[in-house]
Amino acid sequence: MIRKTLLSLALLAMASPALAQSDDAGDKWSGFYVAASIGNTDPRGGDDGTLLFDTNLDGSYGDTVRTGAGADAFSPGFCGGVATGRTPGEGCFDDRGGTTLGARMGYDWQMGHWVFGALAEYNRHDVRDGVSGFSTTPASYAMIRELDSTIALRARAGISFGQSNDWLAYATAGAVRAKLNNRFETTNTANAFDLTDSGDADGVQFGLGVERKIAGNVSLGLEYLRTRLDDEDTIVRVSRGTAPATNPFLLVNANGTDMRRNDDRLDLDTLQLTLNYRF
Repeated sequence: MIRKTLLSLALLAMASPALAQSDDAGDKWSGFYVAASIGNTDPRGGDDGTLLFDTNLDGSYGDTVRTGAGADAFSPGFCGGVATGRTPGEGCFDDRGGTTLGARMGYDWQMGHWVFGALAEYNRHDVRDGVSGFSTTPASYAMIRELDSTIALRARAGISFGQSNDWLAYATAGAVRAKLNNRFETTNTANAFDLTDSGDADGVQFGLGVERKIAGNVSLGLEYLRTRLDDEDTIVRVSRGTAPATNPFLLVNANGTDMRRNDDRLDLDTLQLTLNYRF
């Protein structure tokens, strides 16, 4: 719904006659500018998320947690979301996207119809991405990451067009650093759980956008961004707690078992509307 609303507003504004338009088809895009943005960000991923285990604590994941009888302790399976109960039949909450609010500053250089620039951008997000596993106990184990904010430095290159050069279409790409809030939830009350989390993730951004001058130095833009973050430092150590020594997490190594997500890369799609003022 948010994406459709943003797209409709942008197309309506861009398709309407410009409030102030010059017949001069010269340099319209050079200079320093600031902008505010509002949009929607969704996590990309399916329902195939799983948890990976390191039962002997050698740093290599992919081990099977087994019961004392040798059975797979996680045979009930996994879900790409946040478990709502102890068993798969109780279901999982889907991953959640949400509103993105941002501010940016940048500088563009125009050479003929070509426009080149660089920008810095800060965004606040409301995104949740989880994966859950179910043990035969029965119990559920959910690793959840929430995207709080991003800071990006990007270059952009595009071409101006239209009768008065009032349109700009561009591609953009650069580096991004994100603040992630990682947490762990479980219905297992016997073992002890220790979450290790750096809280930060680095990655890249790339996308496409279009702007139109709508009044003097003011332009309205619509932009799509793909964000790719590497989040490989989040680990949960499962140790004894009040569980007996025969607990599946303790059978291979008495110090416990490490678990992490199989998807250490977080991909995000953002569609945002920008309001720009050029000095």
